[in-house]
This record gives sequence, structure tokens and C-alpha cells, in this order.
Amino acid sequence: MHKLDTFTDQHRAAQTRVRGLIWDFYADLKAYQLKPGKRRASALRARFDRIFLRPTGFATLDRLMARLHSNKAELLMVLERPEIPLHTNGSENDIRCQVTRRKVSAGTRSDIGRDCRDAFLSLAKTCDKLGIALWDYLGSRLKIVGHAIIESLDVYVRARMRPA
Repeated sequence: MHKLDTFTDQHRAAQTRVRGLIWDFYADLKAYQLKPGKRRASALRARFDRIFLRPTGFATLDRLMARLHSNKAELLMVLERPEIPLHTNGSENDIRCQVTRRKVSAGTRSDIGRDCRDAFLSLAKTCDKLGIALWDYLGSRLKIVGHAIIESLDVYVRARMRPA
């Protein structure tokens, strides 16, 4: 929405008004995450419809709003699962180093090379998030003498997901 070109004062006003409604809605979704409830979820769904189905008089903005509304289930997943993040910043940051490496090296030479790179990047990022040294994890998996015994990563991931 922030990249939408506006050419008249009416278009700019409509864009500003809609952006304000969306940011207020986003703040309320964040508040919902802290204290979810069925009644609040229902009210937020209805409010989503009011925001995204409202005609603005700016055809390009109206089409954008209709497209966003068509993704309602995905955009409001937080109402079903309050523990999931409202944004993808963490996921996008996780792949940033891979994108940089791909740009520098022009990618891999084969599909197998790409799969290996992706697998090791995923291992490295997961180990880093869990506070486990990648080399210690690999040493444990390969049963190298002298390395600490480290469980499979899914054990640690599941332990983190359990409510305290």
C-alpha cells in the first residue's frame, strides 16, 4: 500500500485514511495476541471486513483492498493461533545471508548443490537460534569421539514451543 502511486489530493487522503485504519487494526491484533478470546476474534473479523470492503473512490486502492480481503484467512491466522507472529521479519532475516551469498556467487551449479546449501543454512540458523554450536551438533550427529551428545533439533524446538 505504501508503494501505491497517488495523483490527486482525494487519492492521497483515501490512502492515508485506509493506512491509519490498517495500522490501528494491526495494533489491536497485537493486543489480541496478549489476551485472545472468541468474542474479540469475532469482532476483529467483522472489523477486517469493514476496513477491506469499504469503497474509497480510488479504483487502484479499492482493487488492492479487495485483493488483501481475498487473503483474509491467511491474514487473520493469528485469531486462530495467537502464538504465531503477525509479521515475517524473522523469516526474511533468516534467509538474508543466503540471498547475499547467492548474489555474490551467482547461485549453485546443480540442484543437489542448492539443496545442500539450503539444508546446511537451515541447520546453522536453527542451531544459532537454539544456542547450539553448529559444529557441536554436527559432531554429535556424526558420532565423533569427544563431542557432546546433542539431541535432534526437533527436541529443542518442541521444548521451546511448550507454554511455560
